[in-house]
Amino acid sequence: MTRMWIEPVVAGAQMASSFYDTALLMVVRNHYNMSISSQISPSNSSFDDMLQKSISNFYIIYNVTMGLTPLLSAYIIAKIGDRTSRKVTICVPLFGYLISRMFLLFVIIWEWPVEVIFGSAALNGLTGWFTTYWGGVMAWASECSSERRRSLQLIIIEMVYGIAGFVGSLISGHLFGLLHITSHQGTILVFCSISCYAFCVIYCIFVLRTPEEHSDSETTRLLKESKNTTIQANETENLAHEAPSKLILITMFISIILYNVASTAADDVINVFVLKKPLNWGPVEVGYGNAAAYMTYITSFLGVFTFSRCIGDLGLIAIGIISFGSGLTIMAFVQSTYMYYIARTVMMFSVITTPTIRSVISKQIQGSSYGKVFVVLQLAVEIIAVSSSAGFNKLYQVTLDWYSGFCFIVFAALAFISIIPIGIASCNNWSRRGQENMAVVSG
Repeated sequence: MTRMWIEPVVAGAQMASSFYDTALLMVVRNHYNMSISSQISPSNSSFDDMLQKSISNFYIIYNVTMGLTPLLSAYIIAKIGDRTSRKVTICVPLFGYLISRMFLLFVIIWEWPVEVIFGSAALNGLTGWFTTYWGGVMAWASECSSERRRSLQLIIIEMVYGIAGFVGSLISGHLFGLLHITSHQGTILVFCSISCYAFCVIYCIFVLRTPEEHSDSETTRLLKESKNTTIQANETENLAHEAPSKLILITMFISIILYNVASTAADDVINVFVLKKPLNWGPVEVGYGNAAAYMTYITSFLGVFTFSRCIGDLGLIAIGIISFGSGLTIMAFVQSTYMYYIARTVMMFSVITTPTIRSVISKQIQGSSYGKVFVVLQLAVEIIAVSSSAGFNKLYQVTLDWYSGFCFIVFAALAFISIIPIGIASCNNWSRRGQENMAVVSG
């Protein structure tokens, strides 16, 4: 059974991502800091605004490139994975991460132009990127769990993701500072990231086994028993698998897209927002801030573990949305570091939303379609989120001089709007249950 665990891959990949994200942000800031300071004095009042806009523009191109290029490959990789092995949708993107992350090392050591990173983003996207990788992980976890425990299983994956991100972010700022006496700041951090990705690829190829590949007859028996138990349990589920609802699927797709648009845009703006006054963070503070963000994965797991005993999936989703929207509202008024952490604390249940929506969707489709459906879902989420994120970054630049926290109010409003489809699904669910009860009484 241990060779079916996807958690080591999730932990290793997210640790690698945390290292890389901190290194990239600081390398980009240092690059534009030097570039702009050669034109105007850092004491000039417009210096900070120019730096913010340059970093923001870099991330617009970077995110759009990496977010849209999976259009060419994600569905094909997922389809191959459904027909052959689930490992395909996990291994191929991880190998792309491994190769593309090396570009930053070249930028640091050999002083390649920072624009080279756009090429690495394109390569990362063509191998599936996070769209294919995370869709594959969700398909794997769904196939290896019963429907009754699926919401908990998916949030466990998210928790592992969050713990790894927390640890990686916590130490990334300190690792970036190593070799500070040279011009190669970030070398060790990027090397650690590449090493983690290499471990994940090796683990996937030589250790990880799909349920079908596992030769243990006891495992097969347990999986069959789990499926039989699931069939019985579904009779009491709010969302019956035997009668899939198109309305449920539509509302879940709309809600997760709206929510992730707000989430992705907020993350992009926060990354730039913390570098300017009044926060004016350095690499260590950036690492701590990212670690605080990843703490929400742990608190969200505890929320699901606690609330799922008395609240259904749709109620859990609503809790996550309210938590996230409220935290963003506070983030709009952040003027000091302690206020940032207050906003992150209010967001403690924000990670509940996305995995629970995926759990609801998985209960409406056949297991053989998990790979394609989850990748298409992730593809839709990423394309819309990345495309709109570019617009939100421009909005941040426009409102920078007026009120830099205005964007967070917009993101909060968008998050709260995403609860409307959940309410529609909940009303539909109650209506269906009422009709079933009436049918039972009349029968």
